[in-house]
Amino acid sequence: MTNRARRTALARAAGAISAWAIGAMGVRSIAPAFAQADDERVIEVVARRFFFTPSEIVLKRGQPVTLAFTAVDFMHGFNVPDLGVRADLVPGRVTKVRLVPAKAGTLDFLCDNFCGDGHEGMVGKLIVQE
Repeated sequence: MTNRARRTALARAAGAISAWAIGAMGVRSIAPAFAQADDERVIEVVARRFFFTPSEIVLKRGQPVTLAFTAVDFMHGFNVPDLGVRADLVPGRVTKVRLVPAKAGTLDFLCDNFCGDGHEGMVGKLIVQE
């Protein structure tokens, strides 16, 4: 067996093992593909040191929504601990996060990638109405 054939076989084996391990742990893709309905609401959110615009987002319970994030100056994070939702917001890219809020209430969201002095104030609210 040639060196090239060995490397190819090892790469295939490593890929198969990685795929199996990811499936066994129940890990899903970081950016899952989803079909967005034509009438689905899209809310554009800008992340920059040290705030989100808008910082309050009003949603309706049970209504799907896509949050389309643009990071202007740094790799920020978007985290809604109560929903278990998290995404990295990479500058120069639009990061889409799809939500279907199951219950009404007010939820906090925050940047969880340290972005400097003032980072702790980079928070917002998801207000889910009936």
